[in-house]
Amino acid sequence: MQNNSPIQNSNNDINLNNYLKNSAQENFTGKILEGKKILLGLTGSIACYKTCELLRMLTRAGADVKTVLSPAALEFIGEKTLETLSNNTVYLDMFAPKDGTEHISLADWADLLVIAPITANTISKIASGIADNLITSVSNAYLGSRKPVIIAPAMNTGMLNNPFVQKNINTLKNEGVKIAETETGQLACGYDGNGKMAGVEKIYNLVLETLCPKSISGDLTPKKKLIVTTGGTKEWIDPVRFISNASSGRMGLCLADCAHSMGYDVELISTVEFQKKLPYKLTIVNSTLDMLNALKKSFANADYLIMAAAVSDFRPKTPALQKISKKQGENLTLELVQNPDILQEIGKIKTENQKTIGFSLATQNILETAKVKLQAKNADFIIANEAKTALNTDENEVWIIDKAGNTCHINKNSKENVAKAILERVL
Repeated sequence: MQNNSPIQNSNNDINLNNYLKNSAQENFTGKILEGKKILLGLTGSIACYKTCELLRMLTRAGADVKTVLSPAALEFIGEKTLETLSNNTVYLDMFAPKDGTEHISLADWADLLVIAPITANTISKIASGIADNLITSVSNAYLGSRKPVIIAPAMNTGMLNNPFVQKNINTLKNEGVKIAETETGQLACGYDGNGKMAGVEKIYNLVLETLCPKSISGDLTPKKKLIVTTGGTKEWIDPVRFISNASSGRMGLCLADCAHSMGYDVELISTVEFQKKLPYKLTIVNSTLDMLNALKKSFANADYLIMAAAVSDFRPKTPALQKISKKQGENLTLELVQNPDILQEIGKIKTENQKTIGFSLATQNILETAKVKLQAKNADFIIANEAKTALNTDENEVWIIDKAGNTCHINKNSKENVAKAILERVL
């Protein structure tokens, strides 16, 4: 029998683009969204015609969908089309209410808000708290409820690259809004570049990840506990100075986000405090010893540990109690002692029902270094990556090595997509 998984054998490359495109294919039929209430917004873009197919897919899966339009959206799609496909009222005018105070009642009603397509204009208004039409009013009320939001931008390449538009997209992202990233191709304006609305399959997949994570992850038991560590630890020299590294914590955050969307009970142990509000437990630590102590408290009840943190191998033997002045430090000698190896320490106490997954960061001999760590630390998997590619960037390229020495290469891609492929492999 042929294996259609995106990860078929050891020593293979994962085609992430095909994986993301196909991950929702088996979920288009059936009533997996039965009982879910989705508010689908459309704004003034030619991509509105694609949203008809998304609406069809959502209703076919059993979702109760109501549509809300910006005034400009009516230039691209008709009210009757959406009313027929959704079998529901179409909402247009905030000053001609059909169900009371609509921007509040619709926000209260929905389990999920999806805006596809969303223009630069509407993105900027929502990010700035402007509520001058029904869709921006609903969005502002809905964001205030902290319920999930998905947006699918669509616009000209130049508009997308405008630094103010990018700032507004990042503002929404930092508030927990999920972004169906734009695609590259021939645009309606004649440009050939980035700005096309994400494919409806990709948006649909985001809906499933948000509302029905078990449908993405198969027969996964939803309450298995998974711990992720992230960020660079800080080893204090004196009260104001420390030894650390360039880790941003983004890879670990992406792993935690993805695992949570798959239905795991997630704890993120981090040296970084993130701007967005996280829907799972966050434990903030500073030093390697702090992280080890936090792990010892949590690991006994965990099923998986993913050690993505960039921990310091050494710490100052005797940190100064007061700030070291320039005069005192004229001929300063800093004596270091070795930190405990966290993954190795956890490897000594884990049971046969627990799995540990480590990261190996190197500047040379990447795979050889990772294989040595795999054996020394009693880990189930080691994920090898190169420092220049991984540290303080939005992308990563990794090699996953299992106990048998099988190696799976994940090509360079966004850390969000790499995280999905890692979890597919190690869980």
